[in-house]
Amino acid sequence: MNEINLNVEGMMCGGCEKRIENALGDIKGVKNVKANHEEGTVKIESKKEIDMDVVKEKIENLGFKLK
Repeated sequence: MNEINLNVEGMMCGGCEKRIENALGDIKGVKNVKANHEEGTVKIESKKEIDMDVVKEKIENLGFKLK
């Protein structure tokens, strides 16, 4: 299992966390996503290698910024 830890700017609440978790959870191969707005982090667990360009695009399309 692969684990990716990201720093994301702009999350303000639990709703922001859910939007990111839902968007990234739709990526093929992603098993689990856990966002934390207080720490500004997103943890992705995947069964295989995932395309980070897709992850970045999904985060930015929601209005957040990947650090």
